[in-house]
Amino acid sequence: MNARGTAGSEVKTIPRVDTEDFNASIAGWKTTLFNCNCHTFAEVINQLMKAVGCPLATASQLASTVHETGSAVVYRGTKPNCDRIAASLSSIGLVVDVSW
Repeated sequence: MNARGTAGSEVKTIPRVDTEDFNASIAGWKTTLFNCNCHTFAEVINQLMKAVGCPLATASQLASTVHETGSAVVYRGTKPNCDRIAASLSSIGLVVDVSW
């Protein structure tokens, strides 16, 4: 037994959650990507992976949703993060909006 009276247990550190970003993701700021028919799927997918930091499968699904429905929310979080992602996506001419 250790000093706490439990056999072989260790104290584990739980990663810190950015509560501001978490709270904003529930009902806050969002970055929306719109279909513009001026980029290839590969361009959109690559830029989504760079901007949002998502894996290929997620970026592919988002690109398909944008193509099929005309738009998709690609990120939810704080306004500065939404603005940063919007700037990255629009840097190649993609049409985006940041809204509450």
